[in-house]
Amino acid sequence: MQFNLTKPGLFITATDTEVGKTVVTCAVAAVLRRNGFKVGVCKPIASGCRHDREGLVSEDAEALAHFADCRLPLDAINPVRYHVPLAPAEAAERESRPVDDAAIAESLQRLDAAHDVVLVEGIGGVMVPLDDTRTVLDLAVAVGYPVVVATRSTLGTLNHTALTCKVIREAGLRLAGIVINRYHPDTTDLAEQSNARWLAKQNRTKVLATIPDAPGVRPERAELPGEVIDAVDVIDWRDACKRQKV
Repeated sequence: MQFNLTKPGLFITATDTEVGKTVVTCAVAAVLRRNGFKVGVCKPIASGCRHDREGLVSEDAEALAHFADCRLPLDAINPVRYHVPLAPAEAAERESRPVDDAAIAESLQRLDAAHDVVLVEGIGGVMVPLDDTRTVLDLAVAVGYPVVVATRSTLGTLNHTALTCKVIREAGLRLAGIVINRYHPDTTDLAEQSNARWLAKQNRTKVLATIPDAPGVRPERAELPGEVIDAVDVIDWRDACKRQKV
């Protein structure tokens, strides 16, 4: 599995599932679009998809398409879909459909050709299995983009984030930085107050953005509060997408 992509882009992963990859990806897409870029988005593999008249549909893919204003069909944005809400390796076995590398390659090529920048959202964390031998990390390596790690701000995040950043670097990928999701700005929790500094220090990287724990964050309903998008609009995301040396 190797994709030859020409446009700048980012691979967005997280320290765990439900940490906020989709929120981060949608917000970055909205900021890039706001700044005049034609944004392609891809969720190569999704599980937990609903049955619709047109087949399996991922809410994450719908959200990405909306905030990027990406006009490609959903099956191009999300080429591999499973109904059961499990890791791809297990979902593939249960549904007797291995991860289709060719379908992912075709989707990425279409997105690469039609857009200025492409955002790729992973599934789960980087060590989630795709099959008996490969993980999401192998998918990130095949894509080759710099990696953004979405993480939480609360107790326990230092260990999970450090392990994630370590394997990303060991795989030869550039760590673009960390985005903290669901931060409580008025917190009195000492761990949450100090974690942002340690996330950057321990992992020798930048905290690119800190997203507040705002009400009304429902990307699956095409809803992201302005304060979430504004919290991400604090750096030059196009610059973060450049394939600089590791």
